[in-house]
Amino acid sequence: MKAEKNKTSLVKILVADDHTLFREGLKKILSATPDLIVTGESSTGNDLLRKVKKDSYDVVVLDIAMPGKHGLDVLKELRLRYPNLPVLILSMYPEEQYGVRVLKAGAAGYLTKGVAPVELISAIRTAARGRKYIGGSLAEKLASELTRDVTDPLHQQLSDREYQIMCMLAGGARVRDIANELCLNSTTVSTYRARILEKMGMKTNSELTRYAIEHGLIG
Repeated sequence: MKAEKNKTSLVKILVADDHTLFREGLKKILSATPDLIVTGESSTGNDLLRKVKKDSYDVVVLDIAMPGKHGLDVLKELRLRYPNLPVLILSMYPEEQYGVRVLKAGAAGYLTKGVAPVELISAIRTAARGRKYIGGSLAEKLASELTRDVTDPLHQQLSDREYQIMCMLAGGARVRDIANELCLNSTTVSTYRARILEKMGMKTNSELTRYAIEHGLIG
């Protein structure tokens, strides 16, 4: 018979991901640990914000690609409203694409969804202790950011929303698809596109794609 978890030392976790099967899998992994428990779930950014306002959690595990309010926007709002609540990003996107950016925005760590369960558990425990969890490859990326030439790469000049849309355009997404995913109108996305191209000194989406591939921002 499995021993009951010690309720006095449990780390209460809110998992935010729009895929039910992924949330169920994550709960199963964490249920095997003596000190971690999922006490809340959300499938959208807005629902997550409502639950954090209503209930108490020790760590939020957040997907970057959420319906409606984007995960990066949710992260910033959580950091503003609840600065002591650790937010661990767990995403399908490679570390090169969002890792450094979310750490700068205040995330407690960034992991990809292909990470081993033991590393995820370690990251959650580290975040719950109020510390940053930075894996080996992301540590190298951060070191590179600190030691690189003072001239920023072009994509570093973009705002978070511009960067998000740039990656989507570079990946082949159409304006109307981006608008639907981000709950924006097509005119707004087109305005963002024009601003992105201007800032980066480019004229076509193909140039964005080539740039993104060369800088490891997309596969």
